[in-house]
Amino acid sequence: MKSFILFLFLIFFIGSCSRDNRISDNMSPIDDKTIATVISRLEADHGAQHSERIRRGVKQVASLWKSDDGDIEAFESFCLENFISDNRELDLVFDRLANNFEYIFGYMNRISLEINRPIHEDAGPLHPIDRMFGAFSPAAHVTDDFFRNRIAFFIALNFPFYTLEEKNRYGGDWDDRQWGFARLGDYYTSRVPPALFQDYARVSSQAGMYISEYNIFAGRLLNDDGETLFPEDMKLLAHWNIRDEIKSNYGQPGGEEKQEMLYNVMLRIINQDIPSEVINNDQFLWNPFSNEVWKNGEKADVTPEGAVRYSHLSNIFNALKKMDPYYPDTDTYIERSFDRGMEIPQQEVEDLFREYASSPLLADVARLISDRLGRPLRPYDLWYDGFKARSSISEEDLDRITMARYPDAEAMNRDLPRMLVQLGFDREKAEFIGSRIDVDAARGSGHAWRASMRSKPSHLRTRIGRDGMDYKGYNIAVHEFGHNVEQTISVYMVDNYFVNGIPNTAFTEALAFMFQARDLELLGLEEDDLMKEHLDVLDFFWNNFEMMGVSLVDMNVWKWMYDNPQATPEELKVAVIDIAIEIWNEYFAGIFGENDIPLLAIYSHMIQNPLYLSNYPYGRLIMFQLEEYIAGRDFADEILRIFSLGNLTPQHWMDRAVGSQISNQPMFNAVERALGMLEKEGV
Repeated sequence: MKSFILFLFLIFFIGSCSRDNRISDNMSPIDDKTIATVISRLEADHGAQHSERIRRGVKQVASLWKSDDGDIEAFESFCLENFISDNRELDLVFDRLANNFEYIFGYMNRISLEINRPIHEDAGPLHPIDRMFGAFSPAAHVTDDFFRNRIAFFIALNFPFYTLEEKNRYGGDWDDRQWGFARLGDYYTSRVPPALFQDYARVSSQAGMYISEYNIFAGRLLNDDGETLFPEDMKLLAHWNIRDEIKSNYGQPGGEEKQEMLYNVMLRIINQDIPSEVINNDQFLWNPFSNEVWKNGEKADVTPEGAVRYSHLSNIFNALKKMDPYYPDTDTYIERSFDRGMEIPQQEVEDLFREYASSPLLADVARLISDRLGRPLRPYDLWYDGFKARSSISEEDLDRITMARYPDAEAMNRDLPRMLVQLGFDREKAEFIGSRIDVDAARGSGHAWRASMRSKPSHLRTRIGRDGMDYKGYNIAVHEFGHNVEQTISVYMVDNYFVNGIPNTAFTEALAFMFQARDLELLGLEEDDLMKEHLDVLDFFWNNFEMMGVSLVDMNVWKWMYDNPQATPEELKVAVIDIAIEIWNEYFAGIFGENDIPLLAIYSHMIQNPLYLSNYPYGRLIMFQLEEYIAGRDFADEILRIFSLGNLTPQHWMDRAVGSQISNQPMFNAVERALGMLEKEGV
């Protein structure tokens, strides 16, 4: 599950990543001659030893300066009066900025968290006023205000911007404070009108609310014999809970029939011929095979959802595309998301995923799964869960355990330090971290909300039913707990505020997956399978295959939207389905024995979290390398060391964390060993 990406950070980080702002209708009035003159005067005043900082800073301010900011003389005066060459003064200013920005980020974050509580937490019906506040971004004008009062120019002048290439080239020799200087230099490199941020906040909130209320009442689903298969009160959020219910039915009586039913629900959602009346509504009976609906014993006339799902995706695309002219160096959201946000080029990510999805080892694992199931694979076997030790424990037993232990959010809140101690953290560190996390019952699937200041907690949100937290909710909660642990370490235990965090969200996903993999251990359930290590590798490998597929769909849908910016939601729906089928046919059809399956388009992230999905498979590759490195070492000590490295580039973070870069090969090697061991043991 995702770590919640606060809109504030879109404004300050992803939202400010271009080196130029010379937009046709508001060109910078500062010409090259003026820039050269100011650089020369500053070098004369402060000495040639500061030439590099002077050159970078003056050019950066010039690229951001608009006519409304003043004439050429005002620009010259600002630069000459505000450049700092004294190192002690520069350190003093850096520390003051770190203090002030922590309060600004922290309280803006807190405002957003509080006004969104009714939307994100399960606290009763939503009122229209809740939706209005959910669409409001309190931080939308902050960046613009800082340009108007010249704080942004002051930072751009004294803490220059370095490109990703330069950070990777020089960063190996930087200490934590130098990295803080460089990250501060990332803050102000473009100027987007606040109205565009506010518009994005509005459509993003609408998409989030649509997804958070997209529940299917499984107990109201009928098979062709008119029978219900699921508990009467079972409510499944699409896609997360539907997927997890498919996973939980491996090895269970009647499990295959339930899986087929839920698979057809997914196809109806993707194709948008799902009746609107059955979404988040328990008043109807629905056969997802025939698509017929009944109410009070009578067949009901219903309306297909149409293209509502894709209209939200279209709205998000259009809101982000309006910002493109303000980023001449990264003039698509695709580039900003990968080159600047993820700090890894999109094509590099896609090539890595395609290499993985092309591995011949996948066919070997597929044959093993088919043998274990005793049948040919079905498309929903993307979520095969039979390699895990938990598959030998019934879902009902796991539910009983988690419901008894966590009847409400507060019960888990109290248990967090104990869970950390079980993972090897000493009592003092466990209390420190656990006390800085608050657990809330989620309205949607769950998420982790990062704290942006040291005096406020992060928030762990997961679904909690009337009878307590079922295993699905618990499994998600442990994942989110991993995010919260990262968030706490990387805020409290870094050298300075400007390097708080991690390189990108894939890295927090890595720790979340590491925690999630230990969910049974945290329940005190022993796993005595001698082949567990090898089965875990195959489970990881297979699950990441699925995530590579949905990520490839996500990336290529965004490419299509940029190629077809005027497309209607209906046209977008057709395109998404076509792209999902294309990726399926290229990488999955040969393994599953079926063509033209659109299942890879089911993920809700694609609708509400633009281009987020790549973080999951990338994070899993990082997780695998971290697990390999930590094996034989103290888990807690290494987690504290690694996640206090802070917000370096991915290249330097991986080098300092484990001494190697992200690659598919370690996973491929482990899969070959696992398959060989299973064959040797006849498992």
